[in-house]
Amino acid sequence: MRQINVAAAQMGPIQRAEGREVVVKRMLALMDEAKGKGADLIVYPELALTTFFPRWYVEDQAQVDAWFEHDMPNDAVRPLFERAAKYEMAMNLGYAELTPDGHHFNTAILTDRSGKIIGKYRKIHLPGHAEFDPERAFQHLEKRYFEPGDLGFPVWRNLGGIFGMAVCNDRRWPETYRVMGLQGVEMVLIGYNTPSVNSQKSEEGPEKRLFHNRLSVQAGAYQNSCWVVAVAKAGVEDGFPLIGGSLIVNPDGEIVAEAKTERDELVLHACDLDATVFGKKTIFDFARHRRIEHYGLITSRTGAIPPP
Repeated sequence: MRQINVAAAQMGPIQRAEGREVVVKRMLALMDEAKGKGADLIVYPELALTTFFPRWYVEDQAQVDAWFEHDMPNDAVRPLFERAAKYEMAMNLGYAELTPDGHHFNTAILTDRSGKIIGKYRKIHLPGHAEFDPERAFQHLEKRYFEPGDLGFPVWRNLGGIFGMAVCNDRRWPETYRVMGLQGVEMVLIGYNTPSVNSQKSEEGPEKRLFHNRLSVQAGAYQNSCWVVAVAKAGVEDGFPLIGGSLIVNPDGEIVAEAKTERDELVLHACDLDATVFGKKTIFDFARHRRIEHYGLITSRTGAIPPP
C-alpha cells in the first residue's frame, strides 16, 4: 500500500480589496489543520492568492499585473513554503504568473516535502473571451489576461507516486487526463474557480455546474485509473458567486470525499496509490487496447467538421 493522506484545501471568497497577507493567513490556518490531521499533501485552488479577476474588464495593464506573481516564492507567500517544509508536507498551489520576459500564465506548482518546487503547469484550455462582451451577465476574460500554457501536461514523481496537474477548465477536456494517463499518472491535482451561473446561459445554475464538475472529474479518474483531487475557490466574491464542491475521486470514478460548504474547508482522504494498478493492468491497459491508427483527428483537427 502506498498511502498518501491528501488535504483538499477549499477556500472561500477572496474580495478584490483584500491583500495577499490576509489570504496567506487563511491558507496557513488550513495547512495547520491539515498537519493536525496527518496530511502528506495539501492542494489549494486555482488563483488562490487573489480574487478571480478575469470577471473584471481592466484596460490598465499595470493594474492587471498587480494580480500576478513575479517570483515564486515571493515575500508574501514565503510563509507557506516555510511552514510546508517544517511540516514536511507537499503542496500544490495555483496563482497568476508573470514571467521575467513578460508572459502571463494561469499557473500551478507542486512542491516536495522540503518545500522545493519540483513541478510547474500552465493552464492550456483557456475559456471565455478577450474583449468586453456586453451580452454576458459578467465577463470571463481569461483569454485577455492569460496566454495558453506552453509546458504541455507533464507528470512528476513525488511522495512515492506519479503526479500531474491541471487548472479549472482543463478538467472538462478528456485529453488533459489522457496525456497524463499515457505517462502513468496516479494522481491529478486540479484547482478551479467556477462561477455559479453560466454568464451566457443564466438557467444553468449551481446545481448543473456542480453536476458537470463531478462528471468531468469522475470520468477522468475512471478512464485513466487514477486519483483526482479537485479543489475550489468558492462563495461570493464582490457580488459574484462561485461553486464549491471540492472533491476527491478514486480510480474507480467514485467520490470518496466532498466539500459541504462554500467557505474555507478541509476535505481529507487517505489515497492508496496502489489502487490505480488494477485498472491500469486490465480494462485500461493502454499498451494492449489502444488503437492510435484511428485517433488521428484528435491531434490534426480543432473544430468539428460534419460530413457532407
